[in-house]
Amino acid sequence: MNSRQDQLKAFDRLLTIMDELRAQCPWDKKQTMETLRHLTIEETYELGDAILDDDLDEVKKELGDVLLHIVFYSKIGSETKNFDIADVCNEICEKLINRHPHIYGDIKVNNEEDVKRNWENLKLKEGKTSVLEGVPKSLPALVKANRIQEKVAGVGFDWEQPEQVWEKVQEELNELNDEIELGNKGRIESEFGDVLFSMVNYARFLDINPENALERTNKKFSKRFQYLEEKAKSLNKPLKDMTLAEMDAFWEEAKHIP
Repeated sequence: MNSRQDQLKAFDRLLTIMDELRAQCPWDKKQTMETLRHLTIEETYELGDAILDDDLDEVKKELGDVLLHIVFYSKIGSETKNFDIADVCNEICEKLINRHPHIYGDIKVNNEEDVKRNWENLKLKEGKTSVLEGVPKSLPALVKANRIQEKVAGVGFDWEQPEQVWEKVQEELNELNDEIELGNKGRIESEFGDVLFSMVNYARFLDINPENALERTNKKFSKRFQYLEEKAKSLNKPLKDMTLAEMDAFWEEAKHIP
């Protein structure tokens, strides 16, 4: 691996290239924080895909893309004299030091849960009025539900045992079924949301990330369905003309493909 000196040299090289691109490249010169925003979100999702695929070479590349965006925003900030990359680095360093008093202070912790609780309590002492302030409004609903539950659990608002959460899941499923029988669309949607929220909570107690779990299922389903499409194509038979039994046979084959 590279030495600390080589790492700093590489980072300095990136900063220099960013300066050159901002000064000379017509596209880079035109960018603003607003025009970069959607690209940053896209790069973050691409990094997430690479992580789930366990493709470390791709993770390295996508991390570079995300780092470029951080440097780009910092460059724009320096042009408006609001902040530069040093301010960004120092800000996160101070935050990490302040929020890890068990490392940089005299606070004692026994486990990871103590660390999480201290983290949320320290945020409130920093002036935040709610532990939920740190949950971005634009997060996808599934990710947001998970973060909300992690945040409130950090200050003690939580179930004690997984069995209790599973009972809550079953309770919500029964309430959903009751509303389905009554046929009230608005109430059905509300109860369906409660079921999803309780399932996200149960995933947390099982130490499973629900977003990762669902995305892995998405990938698995897509792979199997594409196998089904390939088989149909090899038979010169459109999927819509195949029987469910025919499709199910190929689906079972797809399950055994690594």
